[in-house]
Amino acid sequence: MKRFLLLRCTRVHFLFIAFVGIIISTGSVTFGQQLSLYTPYTHIKVPPGESIKYDFQLINNGASQGSCPIKISGLPEGWDYTLSAGGWAVQELSVLPKEKEKFTLNLQVPLEIKKGKYRFNVQAAGYHSLPLTVAVDEEGTFKTEFTTKQANLEGHTDTDFTFTTQLKNLTAEAQSYSLRNKAPRGWSVIFKANYKQVSAVSTEPNSTTDISVTVKPPSDIAAGTYTIPVSVGNAQMNEDLDLEVAISGSYDMELSTPSGILNTRITAGGDQEMELLLKNTGTANLENIKLNAQTPLDWKVDFAEEEILQLPPGESKKVKAIIKASSKSIPGDYIVNINAKTPEADSKVSLRAQVKTPLLSGWLGMGLIISILTGMGYLFKKYGRR
Repeated sequence: MKRFLLLRCTRVHFLFIAFVGIIISTGSVTFGQQLSLYTPYTHIKVPPGESIKYDFQLINNGASQGSCPIKISGLPEGWDYTLSAGGWAVQELSVLPKEKEKFTLNLQVPLEIKKGKYRFNVQAAGYHSLPLTVAVDEEGTFKTEFTTKQANLEGHTDTDFTFTTQLKNLTAEAQSYSLRNKAPRGWSVIFKANYKQVSAVSTEPNSTTDISVTVKPPSDIAAGTYTIPVSVGNAQMNEDLDLEVAISGSYDMELSTPSGILNTRITAGGDQEMELLLKNTGTANLENIKLNAQTPLDWKVDFAEEEILQLPPGESKKVKAIIKASSKSIPGDYIVNINAKTPEADSKVSLRAQVKTPLLSGWLGMGLIISILTGMGYLFKKYGRR
């Protein structure tokens, strides 16, 4: 009898220990308190880059208050998540007996991801583990292309260089991009989309936005090739593009005289030598500069050099011009226009030439006047008393 009772007690004791072990290992019940998790969306399908919001309930089926940490396990690498409740980020929740507490899991699916099913668990640590599945229905990428068909333009310093670029969003959702440039100081860079000046653009998934980039160099920039870096980007990505501007220099010249005096005197039928000063005020070489003049009728201008083969930037050259007045010119002021011209630039100066009577003609005129006055005096004296 005693042996029977001992065997029975041993069997009961063994069953009790086994039962407790099962409870502890499964986490279903802990000393009469059971916490469980619930969400209606345990298997969903989404595109790459999707933001998922799960609403959870932590249910206390026990007779006393319970609390536990909320953990996420098995989440694939590169997936971001946050846990929140009552407007706060949470790590642990407490639940009154026979009550429920709500919390939210916000999950961000990466843009660059392979098609397939992804599984993870939400745990009420020590009590319950709830498996969830997210099926990504297409291949995802985390890529943007920023390109142009013509990355090099050439022109003068007064040219507005306009490049046409293409911004292609290869991701699975709309993206907003900031437009930036790293141009050297003094350069102006303007972005335009849909004919409007912009500093940011929004591009739909798998769509392309055309962006014009207008680059304006400083007015005093030297001839040469310059790289203008521009970029598009947001918090997740950035794409750079180098635009190249080849400055051939500005073409400009100034024609005057060394002293700045633009008038002279000349006798009718005579000539007068004048010294002109031609200056290259641009940033590029001036080549094959031709000189010509517009004169009054029967006047002429001869140049010591009718063509200047080359004049570097910032340099000057003196040129002699001989102005020949018509012998039929009467005293007065005459305008002689002198032009310096190349295919790229030109300059004009207007000279005022004052014509005076020749010396012999002047003395003859004076003699004639004196003779007339003398004759009038004689006649007055001889016949004036009668």
